[in-house]
Amino acid sequence: MGGDGPIRAVGLFSGGLDSTLAVRVMLEQGLAVTALHFRTGFSYIERARLTGREISESQADVERAAAQLGAPLEVIDVSDGFLRVVLDPQYGYGSGMNPCIDCRIFLLRQAKAWMEAHDHHFVFTGEVVGQRPKSQMRPTLTLVERESGLGGLLVRPLSAKLLAPTLPEIRGWIDRDRLYGIGGRGRREQIALAERFGIQDYPQPSGGCCYLIDQTYSRRLRDFLDHEGADALTSERAQHLAVGRHVRLPSGRKVIVGRHAGENAYLEARPEVGILLTTLDCPGPVTLVPGQPSDEELALAAQITASYSDEGQSDAVRVSFHRTDASPQSARVITVAPVAREQLHLWMV
Repeated sequence: MGGDGPIRAVGLFSGGLDSTLAVRVMLEQGLAVTALHFRTGFSYIERARLTGREISESQADVERAAAQLGAPLEVIDVSDGFLRVVLDPQYGYGSGMNPCIDCRIFLLRQAKAWMEAHDHHFVFTGEVVGQRPKSQMRPTLTLVERESGLGGLLVRPLSAKLLAPTLPEIRGWIDRDRLYGIGGRGRREQIALAERFGIQDYPQPSGGCCYLIDQTYSRRLRDFLDHEGADALTSERAQHLAVGRHVRLPSGRKVIVGRHAGENAYLEARPEVGILLTTLDCPGPVTLVPGQPSDEELALAAQITASYSDEGQSDAVRVSFHRTDASPQSARVITVAPVAREQLHLWMV
């Protein structure tokens, strides 16, 4: 095949069924395959890990999936660069704030750079023609290949027979007859192929692995950009938008309230500069108020914290608060009445 050694291919890898099958198909052809996974900062599974939640059956664990395939895995954080894609996508958004086409181009450009730096021959993906209405239609697949700079060197093994032959096929690096012609939105053929390969442990298809498609997250992101501006968005702040309940006070100040122990721990461990609050005499959430809240804003944040505590029906709840850049020992205490839930719903982002 490769005169001076094996053909080396790099596969864009999410750990989901399609990318798992694509890796297996390439391994079946005797290629040296590296699974390449990019962390964009907008993944449900990363949020689960950061907040101590269990990874659900619908979420792909890339490390486990790659280990089961016997493929070496490279995980690369591209979250800072990906922010620019989210903020200004050339090809627009999907149903939420998901820049699917620009995302694909961006990730494939990263894969191309990795391929060239590590002496690999081509890139492949688990994309299926027609499976996703925005990013996997035939004209879009052609556009993505061109804009990524991978012209001729991008293989989609699950749909290869529906597409023009690529250079790896033409040059005999891979056997086109052993590739597939899967198309459309159904998963029946992929599931049958997984059974044939003996692949049983894979996440069930869901709404995707990226929460930019989520309407609640998208609303929060738009709200952030409206109030703080694009220049204020960092990878960490983008992650904050996926954690907790988000409340926008009448003054415009943001308040983030943890929903469970994992989110409380996350807000305590990775706070922005601001104020952390929690109830003193009963179980309650950790609340983060970024920035320099006024006394009135701080009092409202304390009332909100009290509302979500176990004493949410009490007339007087003690709330402890301290600055995130100061010791918890410097905490002060304020006694407040909880905010009515009806009012909270009006402020919810």
